[in-house]
Amino acid sequence: MTEHASSAPPSDVPEPSHAERARTLLAAESVGTLATQSTRHPGWPFASVMPYALMADGSPLFLISGMAIHTQNLVADPRASLLVMQSGSGSDPLGAPRATLLGHARRVDHAGEAARQAYLDRHPSARHWIGFSDFSFFQLEVTHLYFVGGFGVMGWVGAEDYALAAPDPLAAVAAGIMDHMNAEHADALREIARHFAGLDAEEATMVACDRLGFVVRARTAQGMKGARIPFPREVRSSDQAREVLVAMTREARKG
Repeated sequence: MTEHASSAPPSDVPEPSHAERARTLLAAESVGTLATQSTRHPGWPFASVMPYALMADGSPLFLISGMAIHTQNLVADPRASLLVMQSGSGSDPLGAPRATLLGHARRVDHAGEAARQAYLDRHPSARHWIGFSDFSFFQLEVTHLYFVGGFGVMGWVGAEDYALAAPDPLAAVAAGIMDHMNAEHADALREIARHFAGLDAEEATMVACDRLGFVVRARTAQGMKGARIPFPREVRSSDQAREVLVAMTREARKG
């Protein structure tokens, strides 16, 4: 795995690897942009909106019609890439996590029930056409992956590292944790930022959260600054996050 970041946090601040963050992103989203090699216009990439599900090893699974241009392209040349972005990035898409997966998309001639159910869990409306003879499953066998976590945080991820990584256990509840802290505990966040990150924060907002810690964006007299603050222990649920954040607030107030 090759990671580089011009504005990465200090090495002694624990954070998920790029592989784990990519798996978390792919597990949280369900639609990407698929680029294939055009047969009609050789040498030109052809991009399509592509719903996907994930296999156990994190490889994307597509359900596509034989009449679709991207399917015809894949039959002629299986090389493809899938771009997945964090949804809801609003006016700052370049600051949001995204991943580009490169690999070979091959038809799955005998998709098992587990694969079919994994796709239907992600895309329930597909039940209306999943049985049509014209539709087939294709699986992207990932060979390379490039992850961007935001400005200055980026790097190549090995295919094996990606396959072995697991989504962050807080992924499903992180947004709720952030919303609650920002709406109900703004004073506590400001005190935590001062005590644990040395930021003389006039305002502080939690902008990311995972099992190992969280990121705050703080308004200071010197301008906007950001910092990653580690949890004192790994947390794997919203209840554990609440316990840890309460303890951190108490410590910050003792100062």
